[in-house]
Amino acid sequence: MANPFFERPIVNSPYDCPQQHWELDAQGQPTQQIIENRRRAEFITPIPKPKKRKGSVTQQSFVFDEGKGLRLRSKQYDPTPIINEVRSHVSRWGRGPTPANGR
Repeated sequence: MANPFFERPIVNSPYDCPQQHWELDAQGQPTQQIIENRRRAEFITPIPKPKKRKGSVTQQSFVFDEGKGLRLRSKQYDPTPIINEVRSHVSRWGRGPTPANGR
């Protein structure tokens, strides 16, 4: 069976700001739908479904301590809100200054 997500994973030009992305479900599996906007930054690793599953299996995430002794998820640094904020500032900057009188 064909899987468009794995046959054509790249849907944007490398020279332009991303305009669309493949939708992933809560388990990181492709839904085969293309969403018409840029994906928010988050750490997702799409993994092909195994041929057979026993019971309900969810993908576990790791706490990377980066040598800083961080073992608790609540203490882990999450850069994604900063990435999304920077993206919005860059997008506004790229549109240029707004005219003062709205013309």
